[in-house]
Amino acid sequence: MTAPPFQLQRFMDRHGFASYEDLIARADRDPEWFWPAVMDFHGLTFFKPFDKVLDTSKGVQWPEWCIGGTTNIAYNCMERTLARGHGGKAAIFWEGEDGENRVWSYSELAAEAERAAAGLKRLGLGKGDVVGIYMPFLPETIAAFLAITRIGAIALPMFSGFGPQAVIERLADAEAKAVVTVDVTYRRGNPIAMADIIDQVRPDLPALAHVVVVARHADRPQGNNRLWWHDLTKGEASCPAEPMPADAPCMIVYTSGTTGKPKGTVHSHCGFMTKVALDFGIILDLTPEDRLLWMSDMGWLTGPILAVAVPLIGASMVLAEGTPDFPDQGRLWRLAQDHDVTFLGVAPTMVRNFIQQPPEVIASFDFPKLRITASTGEPWTPEAWTWFLKHVCKGRAPILNYSGGTEIGGGIVSGTMLHQNLPPGAFAGPIPGMGAAVVDDAGKPLPRGQVGELALTIPSIGLTRGLWRSPERFIEAYWAKVPDMWIHGDFASVDLDGNWFVHGRSDDTIKIAGKRTGPSEVEALLLGTGKVGEAAVIGIPDPLKGSAVICVCVPARGVTGTPELADELKKAVVAGLGASFRPKAVTFVDAIPKTRSMKIMRRVVRSIWLGEPVGDLSGLVNPEAVDGLKAVVAKA
Repeated sequence: MTAPPFQLQRFMDRHGFASYEDLIARADRDPEWFWPAVMDFHGLTFFKPFDKVLDTSKGVQWPEWCIGGTTNIAYNCMERTLARGHGGKAAIFWEGEDGENRVWSYSELAAEAERAAAGLKRLGLGKGDVVGIYMPFLPETIAAFLAITRIGAIALPMFSGFGPQAVIERLADAEAKAVVTVDVTYRRGNPIAMADIIDQVRPDLPALAHVVVVARHADRPQGNNRLWWHDLTKGEASCPAEPMPADAPCMIVYTSGTTGKPKGTVHSHCGFMTKVALDFGIILDLTPEDRLLWMSDMGWLTGPILAVAVPLIGASMVLAEGTPDFPDQGRLWRLAQDHDVTFLGVAPTMVRNFIQQPPEVIASFDFPKLRITASTGEPWTPEAWTWFLKHVCKGRAPILNYSGGTEIGGGIVSGTMLHQNLPPGAFAGPIPGMGAAVVDDAGKPLPRGQVGELALTIPSIGLTRGLWRSPERFIEAYWAKVPDMWIHGDFASVDLDGNWFVHGRSDDTIKIAGKRTGPSEVEALLLGTGKVGEAAVIGIPDPLKGSAVICVCVPARGVTGTPELADELKKAVVAGLGASFRPKAVTFVDAIPKTRSMKIMRRVVRSIWLGEPVGDLSGLVNPEAVDGLKAVVAKA
């Protein structure tokens, strides 16, 4: 029996494209055709049709989309999906860190979200009101997102590991009127009283009128002006979706803090819905038959993407509280195996950690139904890419590399099912409708083989509508470097075969003896020795070279960080990049600061090394690594 064509192939066939490159060219030059074609492919619903797709009369920095139309992102994830016959299908398979399991069908998810929406309206919340979501991945987390957007309010998802100050900053900046949280969550066996944190910060948030708490514990202490979720969702369940101006905000997502003070990116109903439908429902080939597992957090963009992509397509999601390697090292693999996962999302940094596990951990699991793996976050190293293909994909599933950002509402470049067997770490090319290019500092396109800035040359429907109440900062951050061109802040290149690569943040780049390289290139050489499990490479000022290379390494399993190993690693860098890049120092630590989305915080590493203020640390998954690194640097 012949396998059905991939979603991307179906889309291309429908519109008569012989190649992916032809599709990109048409999409980039003709947004009035392309974005409605994506909407039509998925049957996205507008209550009132829009008159025009795009208006750039205020400048390409401030485009307006779907002018004159009305829609609602939650309606498209709920009623539209139920109308397609998915009511009895499992929408969510959930596992708590403590072993609790639940399954919600689409009918149950939609009913819970509608009851919650009705409850929020009874509290007086509605259009334009900001409602925070301070929760781990629970079924109610998805229902809360759909309930908030259903009534025309604006969802503000926050990382479940944030401490009080980070919560205050975000809720205060957005002037949130309510927040949905949970009494207790579990992380590595430790109970985290999230509702208590909200109680602690309420005096600093005069606009915060309502706190809704999902109960994980059977005993539900009263007081503290809390409203329990089970009380919110009692009573009248009828709450029709609010028809919203298509480009009205539906969500604020703060950046993860990798570049300093978090920025509130603003995403709209038509923009986020359509971008997710393109990226996941066409480019990454998510279908209604898939079961998707991507361990992340609601506070990073991946969380809201899952909350929209899966119900929008009618697939099923596997949600898990906690971390991928607790209470046992093989937890992620067990989840994938036991739930017959077909679509697995990972981060390259996470994979590098898995390589350090005893080989029998991964060897004890199999994933016969796995057909797609997708990755985002840090650049891959060849060793991690090869290990993952061999031990997880097992010749059955490709790696679809995917890179963009919170500000993008999804991806800029991606792998596709039409471009399998790419070189390690490569992307098939730009996602259509992005106008992606690799340019020099003046915005001039660079020839293949040269590294430059990753840029967008046209507006994209998924792009943030600015930064929340910070228009000047928005222009300064993305549009000021090259007139009328979005400079993303990543270095990228296209090789002679047309494969795209992203080399990491351009502000992390190291320039020595006239050569510019990304930290990932040096880190790959360190990891390639097999004696380093994780590495963060930074450049620091040097009076002779201009910059000097500093390597902060976590030794591989069973390896001890010694002066002899440091010399060996220096030689490996010289062998790969030349004597100019010989590291000035190689030091060893137990852990490197990372965000919850597994991005290495090189900014923090550099600040610690130079003795400078470390700035915002609210996005760290392992804040203890900061003190550990400080102690090592003090002795260096």
